Amino acid sequence: MSASPTRVLVLNSGSSSVKYQLLDMRDSSRLAVGLVERIGEQTSRLRHTCPDSGDTREAVAPIADHEAALKAVAEELTRDGFGLDSPELAAIGHRVVHGGMFFTEPTVIDDAVLAEIERLIPVAPLHNPANLTGIRTARALRPDLPQVAVFDTAFHTTMPESAARYAIDPNLADRYRIRRYGFHGTSHAYVSRATARLLGKTPEEVNVIVLHLGNGASASAVRGGRCVDTSMGLTPLEGLVMGTRSGDLDPAVIFHLARVGGMSMDEIDTLLNKRSGLFGLCGDNDMREIRRRIDEGDAAAQLAFDIYIHRLKKYIGAYCAVLGRVDAVAFTAGVGENAAPVREAAMAGLEGLGLAVDPELNGTRADEPRLISPAAARVAVAVVPTDEELEIATQTYALVHAGGHLVDAGRK
Repeated sequence: MSASPTRVLVLNSGSSSVKYQLLDMRDSSRLAVGLVERIGEQTSRLRHTCPDSGDTREAVAPIADHEAALKAVAEELTRDGFGLDSPELAAIGHRVVHGGMFFTEPTVIDDAVLAEIERLIPVAPLHNPANLTGIRTARALRPDLPQVAVFDTAFHTTMPESAARYAIDPNLADRYRIRRYGFHGTSHAYVSRATARLLGKTPEEVNVIVLHLGNGASASAVRGGRCVDTSMGLTPLEGLVMGTRSGDLDPAVIFHLARVGGMSMDEIDTLLNKRSGLFGLCGDNDMREIRRRIDEGDAAAQLAFDIYIHRLKKYIGAYCAVLGRVDAVAFTAGVGENAAPVREAAMAGLEGLGLAVDPELNGTRADEPRLISPAAARVAVAVVPTDEELEIATQTYALVHAGGHLVDAGRK
């Protein structure tokens, strides 16, 4: 046994799911990875894997609530010798989607922290309640163990007011907490630092545009390791075209749909969050399926792709202007890491900004961070796999063990 605890359990509690990973922070290795889904249903599923051995166990059985889910997770960890009562466990790190302006860094959870996360529910009604449920359950299981909240919004709290404020009455905005918060912050933080490392530099030396492209998608402008702008706003609806979300939209569209279309606020909310984006444009939100349809000559799929790329290019150009000097553009997340046609199309025509991809490098798949730009390119273009769980574990461990100083989150 090591002199001090080195393991961190990372929990990401959704409304009907719990994702978890157990990491050993001596080398950032994964000891266990798992997912509980369909919580509250008769067909709840738990999938648990030990990466070292490759062993995977899967069970389908009713799991009534998050308390039962976490107890099931604890049982699976115990079977592998990693029980929650292990003296090797240093802390539990929780992903919390919305921390508002109050939480600007990882925070040890106490009753006051819980109360503030609860106060933020009106600006994150889909996420913060589920995050709170996971935290409360984990605290009940291990009340003696440090538990840390790592906030998706924290990385973006360094934005200047000129970027974070909307052009509305500031008193009204402050009363209702209306501002650009941004999301996917753990991913943007991890990828911006990993990109600097790929270039052989420190985060303070580089300016990076990070493109987190998954079913949810966001862009950020990172100057010297600090976020100065991001595409998502008060909620994750603003910004890029996403799988089912519209992204940027003239606000008057909402008034028009209500007044002329007779739609309720709930119907409009559902339309813009769940039935728009790529899905709304062509009926598919899987980029692989959209590309297959394009190859078959499907006009609707082609238009959806073109709109997606057009919005992406606008943000890349805007963030080049915001940063003034760009050292790298980094693609990450499911689409960003795997869809070479998206990367190619996003860079096409931006040669005047120093951006280009090498077709052979872009078409080569790999699990490690890599450059896909030509050797002589003025701006590096990179593919950097994100690792939000490692980022959460790193921040958690740093807070409880290393005096609050972040250790290198790039070690694998």
